[in-house]
Amino acid sequence: MDFVIFILAMGALVVGADFIVNQSERVALHFNISEFVIGATIIALGTSLPEMAASVSANFSGKPEIALANAIGSNIFNITMVLGTIFLITKNINPNRDFFAKDTTWALVPIMLFLLMAIDGSISFFDGILLLLLMGAYILFLLNDCHNLDNNLEEIKKKDDFSWSKIILFLAIGFIFVIVGSHFAIESASSIALDFGLSEWVIGIIMISFGTSLPELVISVSAAIKGKVDMAIGNVIGSNLANTTLVIGFSALVKDLPVSLVENVFDISTMVASTILLIYITANKLYSKPAGIALLIMLALFLEHTFNTMSSAKVLS
Repeated sequence: MDFVIFILAMGALVVGADFIVNQSERVALHFNISEFVIGATIIALGTSLPEMAASVSANFSGKPEIALANAIGSNIFNITMVLGTIFLITKNINPNRDFFAKDTTWALVPIMLFLLMAIDGSISFFDGILLLLLMGAYILFLLNDCHNLDNNLEEIKKKDDFSWSKIILFLAIGFIFVIVGSHFAIESASSIALDFGLSEWVIGIIMISFGTSLPELVISVSAAIKGKVDMAIGNVIGSNLANTTLVIGFSALVKDLPVSLVENVFDISTMVASTILLIYITANKLYSKPAGIALLIMLALFLEHTFNTMSSAKVLS
């Protein structure tokens, strides 16, 4: 029964996030915000709502391992699974934006800060504030950097039947789905962990993070297929920034997040390594199938290690 509840709860998270993303995009288009900024901010923040809701709910419920593992696992899945899939299925990827010069280094900065903050064994309330401020700085950077609006925005705006009442209604429905879904996802995942003798960290790093990464996967792949590569890659970069800053930051505002760099060295190292690989790919503009295969190989190694950990836990129990 717990598996059924978990699947339904994750479905509610994805559907709720989709409602919020769609309505937020309509608002952004209505006010002439460019397509890239929509992808890197509005859509990225929207697709990170499941991670945020799940992690904040987990820490509030006294399950900080799930909260932190969710953010770390989502960062890994976004780069390896989402980008890897985009590179494999998309032909002739030629983004207009120089992601290396303007964006991917921003994805590494919060991770470095997280490592520094975690040395003392916890992410505190003050650390959370600093992480939130960093995300605010990136959003300001994007807005200041975006000088030219998308040429198609006015045409899209004319076709759009903009209604504040509809937007507020769908936003409210989306937030309800996200909040309720996150609660039941955490509770059911915890029950599954107890039934199988698994740690809450393993549940968070695989089940929760994979489920909450589905919006990024669906939206980024859909954008890439439609030729909106800048939006697809921008969504991944922005989502990872949001995971490290907003998800961990807001979770730390609820209660201090205990962190063990030694016990979770493989997962944290994988997050750092995948981010460095992302920077290398964007620096050399390796937007190709071989790069996608390399990312998926890293994902396979991560999953193999996690499944081995799960097997060991079952034997010990």
